This record gives sequence, structure tokens and C-alpha cells, in this order.
Amino acid sequence: MNPKAPDRIDLKILDVLQQDARISNQALADRVALSPSACLARVRSLETRGLIRSYRAHVAVDRIRSATIVLAQVSFKQHALEEFTDFDRRILAMPEVVEASRISGASDYLLRVIVRDVHHWKDIARGLLGGGYGVEKIVSQFLMDEVKPFSGYPLSVEEGRRGKG
Repeated sequence: MNPKAPDRIDLKILDVLQQDARISNQALADRVALSPSACLARVRSLETRGLIRSYRAHVAVDRIRSATIVLAQVSFKQHALEEFTDFDRRILAMPEVVEASRISGASDYLLRVIVRDVHHWKDIARGLLGGGYGVEKIVSQFLMDEVKPFSGYPLSVEEGRRGKG
């Protein structure tokens, strides 16, 4: 069964919530021109339909503890589903791996990893390379500055086109 596609008002709600998930229902209703009860019903429907997965705070971890962010491209010797599955299980169990995507191209995975320092990263990389997961190579880049941190997806075709020029 195909879930109902989001309409224009759903997209407005999602856009506002991406920018400010703590907005009150009253303020959200005002922004999208709905009554508070209709707005709340829409938000609950979006949650139930899986269009809103969660609400999070963007924490300034570098102000809390020593933090180095590593962007790691991981390549496998062979493309065997069993090795990918074992690797997936391993990285899901690692709190240092805060984001992981299986990608196309020269690498098989792109990981975002938070470590204390370069020595901590070397220990993790050695464990992944020598852990029997089939990892052939890891290319590491250290994040210097987040020029444009993730702040939400463009939700309409028009929004996606605006950035092109």
C-alpha cells in the first residue's frame, strides 16, 4: 500500500520543522495558515506515515569535549553481501561512527566518525582494516570547518532548482 503523498501544506510543515523542531504547535499553525488542531493532526499524520523520523538537537560537541571529525571512504576487496552485512553490524555497534552510507563510485561506504584525536582514529581504522570484514582501503579526511552544515532537505522541485545558477 502506497502512503499518501505529502501535499503543499504537509511540505510547508516539514520545511518549518526542519528549521525549528521546537516550534510550538500554535506558531507552526500560524506559519502554515492552519488552525492549531488541524496542524497538530497533520504533524501526527506525518509522524505516523514515517515522513518525520525523529526530532534532534544539533549539539556543539566541540564545546563539550575534544572532538575530531573524520570523513572516511571505505573500499572493499570484493562486493560480497556477507561482508557488507558483517561490516554494517560492526559499524552500527561503534558509537564513534555517527553516520554511515553505502555509496556508489570508487568507494563503498562513506563514514562520519568522531574521535578524540588522530591516534584514536588510527586505532579504529586498523580495527576495520584488519577485522576480517573485507575492507581493502580507507581514505581519511579530517574535517577542518563545516562551511554549510546540514540544515534540511529542499522539499519541493522549485526549492531544489533555486540553488542552481
